[in-house]
Amino acid sequence: QVQLVESGGGLVQAGASLRLSCARSGRIFSAYAMAWFRQAPGKQRELVAGITSGGATRYTDSVEGRFTISRDNAKNTVYLQMNSLKPEDTAVYYCAARVGYGIVVTAKNYDYWGLGTPVTVSS
Repeated sequence: QVQLVESGGGLVQAGASLRLSCARSGRIFSAYAMAWFRQAPGKQRELVAGITSGGATRYTDSVEGRFTISRDNAKNTVYLQMNSLKPEDTAVYYCAARVGYGIVVTAKNYDYWGLGTPVTVSS
């Protein structure tokens, strides 16, 4: 059984950086894409960044150039490096995995989820 556990969230000031990590336990025998979603209070869960099994990445426009997603398959870990954080980045960040190669935007298409790690950015 696959389990994802996020860590690295916290309270920071605008302009600061955070590095989120997502550790996977259990084996996935097929190729899979990984993604980070976020959900702010009163808002829908949205895709922040995704990475395919081959390493191709995708970002939502609001974080392009500031966030970087990466994966280390040998360590069963995916990361989200967040730089130049803004108050509007405040949300609970979730790690997700999808069996398959590609990245999709819709959360319901992901097969495995972590419980989330909160990120709060003060002005």
